[in-house]
Amino acid sequence: MDHRIPLAEAWDSGAKEWTAKEREEYANDLGDDRCLIAVSAKTSRSKADQGPSTWMPPFEGDRCEYVADWIAVKVRWQLAIDPSEQSALAENATRCPDAPVKVTLAR
Repeated sequence: MDHRIPLAEAWDSGAKEWTAKEREEYANDLGDDRCLIAVSAKTSRSKADQGPSTWMPPFEGDRCEYVADWIAVKVRWQLAIDPSEQSALAENATRCPDAPVKVTLAR
């Protein structure tokens, strides 16, 4: 299992301001299938703690789901998106079909 938004990225995006309980809830979030994902060990190692400005799924067909899930998890946990991340997300989203993304806030 891997976090869609790596723990280090979550920390840098606002989780450092959370309580220990909130960080634990994030790390173990089973309330949204997009938060924790099954990946191969190879993919997990290649992604590590990178985000969309430095890493995208190797298979282009997975990128639209990755972008939508990244945004949904950031919104769910009210995490910030920095300018380079926003640029990478926007650039990749231009190649994706328009589709609604539903999000339930975690807290």
